[in-house]
Amino acid sequence: MTYLGELISIGVAFSWTATALLSEFGSKRLGNLTLNVLRMALALVFSLVLFGVVTGNPLPVGVSGDACGWMLLSGLVGYVIGDFCLFQCYIIIGSRYGQLFMTLAPLSAALMAWVTLGQQMTAMSIVAMLVTLFGISISVLGRGEHHKVSLKLPLNGVLYAIGAAVCQGVGLVLSKIGMDHYDMAVLADMGVPEWLVPFSANFYRCIAGIVGFLLLLHYRDEMGHLREAMRDKKGLSVATATTIFGPFVGVGFSLMAVQYTAAGIASTLMAMTPIIILLPSYWLFHEKITWKAIVGAFISVVGVSLFFLG
Repeated sequence: MTYLGELISIGVAFSWTATALLSEFGSKRLGNLTLNVLRMALALVFSLVLFGVVTGNPLPVGVSGDACGWMLLSGLVGYVIGDFCLFQCYIIIGSRYGQLFMTLAPLSAALMAWVTLGQQMTAMSIVAMLVTLFGISISVLGRGEHHKVSLKLPLNGVLYAIGAAVCQGVGLVLSKIGMDHYDMAVLADMGVPEWLVPFSANFYRCIAGIVGFLLLLHYRDEMGHLREAMRDKKGLSVATATTIFGPFVGVGFSLMAVQYTAAGIASTLMAMTPIIILLPSYWLFHEKITWKAIVGAFISVVGVSLFFLG
């Protein structure tokens, strides 16, 4: 199907919008690290159920050692280091500037894919990427905060934000490299459908994620928060919903997207969350929508349309 990867990427952006809205509540109730441990654990459980239903075996099969290694590395870079940097930058410079710097993720994904996989983007795709990211940037900076935009940002916050963006882009490409090590012929003989490969790959990413986040919880002496969260029914419900839209469905389909289109294009379209979230934030949290946000959204939509014209 033409533009399948692009369409999947847009669907992922909507999924991550739901994740962002749910995570805002879940993080305040449970704490960021605790929520991430629960998300990784629940994603593993959902994956085991999916594998069991589809293949009859609750564990992913037909995975080479090389593929497993690349996916574990991807989980370490994308989930653990990337999310840790992201949450730290939110604390230091705020979510608005954090989201602004996250527009660097598609650029890092495109560069990483070019260096490691030889993926090249057409001139039209590059223009579409830049237009889309420009629109996202305007929209993010035009959100209805009362304080003015300032370029005087703490250096450590900026470095954490750049690190988060780079890790997200690099982690996505590492996942693509890992999936390229799957032998589709062997999987077909074992009765494993091709669409299940991204979920198999994400299974190993989640293993790296849960180990990494547990180590961070232990290092910060916050294991007690995890035990308290296990008794919080409302918190667990939010964590479950966040997992479905995020580490399970969202990430699974994001890995599927890079199988059908260039990593830079997929990453750009998946970065549309700050645009898609405008209306839900207005309806749910009564956040003001400014003219700059509207103009940025319009420019982003134009940029996305260019992907389908190239």
